This record gives sequence, structure tokens and C-alpha cells, in this order.
Amino acid sequence: MTQTTRKLDVRSFIDAERFSPCQWIILGLCFLVLAADGFDTGAIGYIAPSLVNEWGIERSALGPVMSAALVGFGGGALLAGPLADWFGRKAVLVLSVAFFGTWTLIGAHAHTIGGLTIFRLLAGLGLGASLPNAITLMSEYAPARLRGIAVNAMVCGFSCGLVVGGVASAWLIPHEGWASVLTAGGLGPVVLAVLLVLLLPESVQFLAVREGNHPRIARILRRIAPQQRFDNIAYVVTQTGVESGEPRRSALALIMSRHYLPRTLLMWLTYFMGCLIYYLLTNWMPMLFRDAGFSIAYGALLTALFPLGGILGTLTAGWLMDRFNANRTIVLAYVLAAALVLIVGWCLGNWPSLLGVLMFLCGLVVTSAATSTSAYSATLYPTEGRATGVAWTLGIGRIGAVAGAFLGAALLGFGWRFGSVFGMLALPALAAAGALHAIARSRSEGAEDVVEVTAMETLKQ
Repeated sequence: MTQTTRKLDVRSFIDAERFSPCQWIILGLCFLVLAADGFDTGAIGYIAPSLVNEWGIERSALGPVMSAALVGFGGGALLAGPLADWFGRKAVLVLSVAFFGTWTLIGAHAHTIGGLTIFRLLAGLGLGASLPNAITLMSEYAPARLRGIAVNAMVCGFSCGLVVGGVASAWLIPHEGWASVLTAGGLGPVVLAVLLVLLLPESVQFLAVREGNHPRIARILRRIAPQQRFDNIAYVVTQTGVESGEPRRSALALIMSRHYLPRTLLMWLTYFMGCLIYYLLTNWMPMLFRDAGFSIAYGALLTALFPLGGILGTLTAGWLMDRFNANRTIVLAYVLAAALVLIVGWCLGNWPSLLGVLMFLCGLVVTSAATSTSAYSATLYPTEGRATGVAWTLGIGRIGAVAGAFLGAALLGFGWRFGSVFGMLALPALAAAGALHAIARSRSEGAEDVVEVTAMETLKQ
């Protein structure tokens, strides 16, 4: 290795610099990835009433279609995390976006429930790979003082995609049919994948723990700080939570090690409950509103208030996470979510005129709780296992999303109505708050060791 005069910790360097135009580009591109993800994820819920009418099927028959993308999401996340920790965040992100866009386009030409289920399953693999890598990449480029608001602002793209999907569906379905929603949801990601190839840099933290990337790291850091010189520098990453003298392990072994296992299991439980609430509502609200007497178009618009509130809630939660305790911020959001789902369920029969406002507020706390949980998971692991930690949290947690899709179908099959379904969701919200609080207790029991990781050290395995 070439003689160097000094070492540069890329993590500390990013923390000390201003938020540059390069980082704004990363934020914007990752925001668009999440927006495409949100549009695609919500599309099946928006077209569900039209599928029931056009194909003459029972509502309960939509359970497999509703859950197919979520099943695929789990598999995609479990595979993509270790791949991203080995091959890089960018490569996996680009391929995943192109993959789910392509299969969403193909799904627009489905003619049977079975065919649409298969296409949604395949699209879900790409969706599952894209979200954790976008979160990981943004968290590694955001300065510590802005990490909460930056990652949460990026995650707002998911809610924006849902809002756009609701508004677009309200116009597209009556005029062009349900297939047009999937066509629009597939074209966007395919175009976006090209932009990612051209404009998105690889994570410098990922590059710094591997040998032979010094020129590439220097080029990226010059985009962040053009006034700095990067001659004769060895790039390192200071890690927290890695025990000194401990042999290097695979990313999956790291997050399942004695040091990380308690928080890993608790994060899985928290995200399971958050996804159960979020996806039951996202997938079944249009159907619940139709059963309550609203038109398909008005139900789609009313449903869009839920993610619209989520945008404001997610940004607010990110701001609070940067200035106060991140864990307590999310715990509070889950507790408020439990209270609001009870209120929404009660108001449908008593104060229906307030339903729009309450749906906005419910979306504010439910969405901010779930999205902030995924962003918070990136802070729990070191660079070598971060993508895997985030991806497996999202992958295992999305079992809750599948459960939410099937639970919605089962509850409707049993004759449950809007108010009862909403009120029941207070229980998983409180369970998520309890699990997240336990993470804070487990982290406070021991100090986090600090280890300097270089490219050469990482290769000595």
C-alpha cells in the first residue's frame, strides 16, 4: 500500500461538512426511488374495487394479490441486504428499481388473479431490495446532525408516491381502466434506473472498508467538499459497537451476534407491528370506504389523505429525532397512533364530517412511526452490517405487512366494518411502542466500543 501522510475518517468528514449539492442529488434520487416504491405498493389497493367489479370475484379472493408483493418484498430484502454489504449499495439499488418497474409493467397485462399474483410477487422482490438500500445509502451520506430529517425526508417519497397514486387512480381508472395505473407505476422506475446509473455515487463508507477504492473515494468527497485536498490520504471508518480484537464476520453473523441480537429481534418485532397496521390500512381502506357508502373515486381521494398526513408526520418526526431522543420520538408516535385509530373508528358513525381531518392525523402518526422505525434501524449497526441490518429488519418486519393484507381480507370476510377494523389496530401499535422502548433499555446497558476500520483490516478475515 502506498505510503500515506494522514488518515481521514470518512464518517467524521461527512459529519463535519455542510450538506452539499452532491448530497441533495442523492437525497432527490433516493426520494424518487421511494416515491416509485410507494406508487407501486399502493396501486393494488387503488385498483382492487375495479378488479372486483370487472372480474366478478369475491373481495376475499384479493388476499393473495394484496399480499404477493409484500411476500416478494420480504424475500427481496433478505437477499439484497447481504448483497449490498458485499457488492455495494448502488449496484443493488439500480437493479432492484429496474426489476420492480419491469414486472409492474408486465402486471398491467394480467387477465387472471393467478397471473396478477405472480407478477406482483416478482415486482415485490425488486421493491424489497430498493427500500433498505436507499435508506442505508442516505443514512451514510447524511451528516449526523441532519441524519434524522434527511432520511425521513427521503422516506417521505413513499408517502408522496401513495398520494400521487391515489390522485392518479381517481382519474385514470374511470378514464383508462385499472391497467393504466400499473402501466404508469412501471414506466417511472425504468426511467429512474437510468438516472441512478448516471448520477448516484456509491457509499464512501462502503468503499472505505474495502481496498483499492482510494481514487474513487477522493472523487466523491471532492463533490461534497470541492475546496478540500485529498492527496496522500488513507480512508478509514470509525465504527461503534464493534468489539476490539473481535474477528471480522459476515454481515448476517454480525447483526445476529451476542452484541446485536437483542436489538435485532426487538427491531423485527417493532417493524412487524408497524407494517401490520400500515399495510392493512393502505391496502384495504378503499374497500372499507366503499363498504361505508363512499364512491370509488371519493374513497381513493379520502384514502390519499392518509399518506398526505404521513409526509408532514415523517418530516416532523425526523426533525424531533435530530434534536431530541430518536427512540422516544418514535415510541410517542406509536402511542399516539393507538389513540387515533380508536378515535377514527368511533367517529365514522358519530362524526363522519371529521373523517377527512382524522384520516390526515391518523396518517401523520401511523406513517411517521413506521417510516421512522426503518430509518432508526440504520443507526443501530456498523457499516459492514448496516445494509443487512436494515434489509433484514424490513424483510422480517414485512411479514407483518403480509399478515395485515390477509388479516384485512379475513376481517372483511367475517363481516367486520370500518370502525371495528380501525379500533383493533390499537393493540399492535402499543406492542410496537413497548418493543422499541426495550431497545433503548438494551442499548443503555453497555457502552459502545469504537473501532477504526480500514480496507486492509476488513480483508483480513
